[in-house]
Amino acid sequence: MIAELADHARRAADAATALPNSTADAQHYISAVEDLDTFGLRAMTAVLREALPDNTVRDEDEIAAHLRVAPRHRWLLRRWLTELTARRWLSRQSGGSYRALREQNIPARSELREVCADLGFAPELAQFFARANRALPELLRDRVLAQELLFPDGDFRTAEAAYRTNPINHYLNAATREIITWAVHELEAERAPVRILELGAGVGGTTADIVAALSSSPVDYHFTDLSKFFLDTARGQFAAYPWMRYGIVDLNADLPQQPPCDIVLAANVLHNAQHCGRMLHELRELLAPGGFLIFVESCREHCQLLTSMHFLMSPKPGATPPGGTDIRAGTDRIFLSEPQWLDQLTLAGLQPQLMLPDADHPLATLGQRVFLARKRP
Repeated sequence: MIAELADHARRAADAATALPNSTADAQHYISAVEDLDTFGLRAMTAVLREALPDNTVRDEDEIAAHLRVAPRHRWLLRRWLTELTARRWLSRQSGGSYRALREQNIPARSELREVCADLGFAPELAQFFARANRALPELLRDRVLAQELLFPDGDFRTAEAAYRTNPINHYLNAATREIITWAVHELEAERAPVRILELGAGVGGTTADIVAALSSSPVDYHFTDLSKFFLDTARGQFAAYPWMRYGIVDLNADLPQQPPCDIVLAANVLHNAQHCGRMLHELRELLAPGGFLIFVESCREHCQLLTSMHFLMSPKPGATPPGGTDIRAGTDRIFLSEPQWLDQLTLAGLQPQLMLPDADHPLATLGQRVFLARKRP
C-alpha cells in the first residue's frame, strides 16, 4: 500500500516540476546548486574581510566585536566560520583563532539571477538573495531585519517565490498533496470528519495545494501559525472552504493543550522546536491511534540561505534558540539530517513510512524532503 502511494506521489510530484530528465540536465541543475552555495560563501567572506584583512588573526569574540554582531545572531557567525573553515576559505589557528585564505571557488555563472534562473527560481527570489548579501553587515547588527527584505512593503511575491513557486516546492507540495489525500481516504471510513492540524502554515504555500484537493472530503482543517497577520491573510485566501478554522499555536508551548487530531501537517516548521525529540513525542500524544504526521523539512544547509533566510531563525533577544538541548546542542545547526529525523521519529514512537524525493532524484541535491510517519493503530 505504501509502495503504491510512493509511486503515485513520485509521478504527481515529477509532473508538477517540469524538470528535464536527462543526465546532462541533472548535472546542470546540481552545478547551479553548487554556484548558489559559492555566492553565499563569497558574501560571508566579503563581510569577514573587514575583521580579517590580510595576515590578521582573530578569534570568534574579536571578530564579533569588530563586526558588532548582535548577540542573537552569534550562532550564524559561528556557522559561517565553521563552513568557511571546512571549505578551506578560512584557516583555524591553534587556540581557535581564524585567518582568511584566498577564495577557493569561482562560480560558473557570473550573477545570482542566472543561478536562480537555472534553478527555476523566480526573479523576486534572486533579488531577495542579492539584497540580503548587500545588507549582510546591517543584518548581522540587527539594523535591518530579514523580514523587511522578504516582505518588501508587505508584498508576498518574494515569500511565494521562496515557499511555493519553484521546482522543489512544486515537487514537495504535489507529493504532500497526494500523501495527505491518501491519508484522509485511509481514515475517513472510521472517523469523519478527519481532523487535520497544520502547524506554522505561514503564507499558505503548502496549504493552497492541499485544501483544493480536499474540497469534497469530510475534513475539519485547523490552519495555525504564530502570527495573527498570517491568519488574517489566510481567512481571505481560503474563504471558499468553510471547514477551515484558524488559530495561533506555538509548537514549543501549545501542543499538549491541543485537542486530538488525525493528521498533523507541518511544512518547514518543525526545525523551530527547542527540543525536537520532545516535540515529536508531544505530536505522537496528540495524534489519534493510526494517525499520520506529514512534514516537509530541509535536511542540509545552503550557504546562500545562511546569509539570508537563516536570519529569520535567530531567536528573539533572551529567547531559547532551536535545538539548544536536543541532538543539535553545541552544533549551532538548525536542520536535522534525514537519518536524524528517522531516528527521532522512531524514538518518539512514530513509524517512518515514506520519504521523498529519492536520493537519486535531481532535486535531492537541495536537501528538502517530505516525510510520512504513522502512530501505531
